[in-house]
Amino acid sequence: MVIHRLQPNGALPRGLWQYVRMARFLTLSDVAETLNISSAQTYALVRSGELPAIKVGGRGQWRVEAQALEQYIENMYAQTREFVSTHPFGKDDPLSDSSD
Repeated sequence: MVIHRLQPNGALPRGLWQYVRMARFLTLSDVAETLNISSAQTYALVRSGELPAIKVGGRGQWRVEAQALEQYIENMYAQTREFVSTHPFGKDDPLSDSSD
């Protein structure tokens, strides 16, 4: 499944409307592809409760609501901003070269 981001004005890039499949629920494979992580990592996020999901059908297939994935991504951006602001990259960072 290919997911296209909307442009800032809320529109899809020209000519893509015919290709968009607006799915409410995503498979764990879809989520893994979107986040560029392994299926095992996706399963761990779901099982830990960090990424909300449901089990459906007689075989208990996991599904993640598209909105839940978007909320998870937004939460990760917020956590990253907080981390960066409390751990500034500078002279105290072991990766920086203070000899310049």
